[in-house]
Amino acid sequence: MSFTAEVRDELARCAPTCEYCNIATLAALARVCGTLSVRGGGHYRLQVATETGAVARTMIGLTHQILKLKTEFTVRKSVLHRVRNYLIALPDQPDLEKALVLLGILDRSGTLVRGIPHHVVARDCCRLAYIRGSLIAGGFVADPRGDFHLEISVQGEQFAHALADLIGQVSVRARVNRRRSSFAVYIKSADDILRLLREVGAQRSVAEIEEARVVKSVKNAVNRRVNAELANQGRSAGAAQRQMELIEQVNALGLRQSLPSALSAFCDLRESHPDLSLRDLGEIADPPLSKSALYHRVLRLEKLVEAAGPDMNESLQ
Repeated sequence: MSFTAEVRDELARCAPTCEYCNIATLAALARVCGTLSVRGGGHYRLQVATETGAVARTMIGLTHQILKLKTEFTVRKSVLHRVRNYLIALPDQPDLEKALVLLGILDRSGTLVRGIPHHVVARDCCRLAYIRGSLIAGGFVADPRGDFHLEISVQGEQFAHALADLIGQVSVRARVNRRRSSFAVYIKSADDILRLLREVGAQRSVAEIEEARVVKSVKNAVNRRVNAELANQGRSAGAAQRQMELIEQVNALGLRQSLPSALSAFCDLRESHPDLSLRDLGEIADPPLSKSALYHRVLRLEKLVEAAGPDMNESLQ
């Protein structure tokens, strides 16, 4: 089961806070993944198509429980994609128009509502129930082991912005983006995703995301440290190689025999340990020397080479 399916399934099992929360949830389900057909004389047919079992169960259960309406249920299996497609239909029946008004799909004059009616989300708990229903119907939550991303796919720009504003009322910033024939209400911030899922009741999913976030943070810290170590090793290896080349120039200029004892000792030590950093080289010196002390000996060698051979004055440190 994908992480999105886990989140949807958990949300579908959340209990309502008040007697109107189920209406808000059902309204969101019908609006996000439903299609309304209208015939003359006030005849309607509402169809909800989904590949998610949680949507089908919630839609049928709440329709029977709240609206007391007859439903038609069809299951189709795609041979190509090997997934089930659930089709829930509310056929034309005496109380269907009243139900559509109750759900905020139609207004009292029979006109299609473009946004989210206030009476459906008048209470704070109903607002969360509507967002929960939208997530169940059209939500996508990326696997937290990868990038953090949550989005709800909806139809209609006005409705998309209304849903983003509704999410904003729970202190979560959502943006709207056009996706060909639909719109995506999306959230990229991990903190905002956690806050929203926590508000709508997906506590198990929140715990899973937080655990993945900790693991990801540790991995990133380890990777940064390893990269820093590799970079330091690369710099040390490069510096050591340049110091070996500097000693070769000292030898080529015939300066080795006349070097002061400190510089001669450095050359011997570096030739014996060509791969060590200056810090490690100083630790094995007798007596031990600081990195700064050895670095100054390198600078003194460079000045000797520059003075003795004007054509070999390239700095190698």
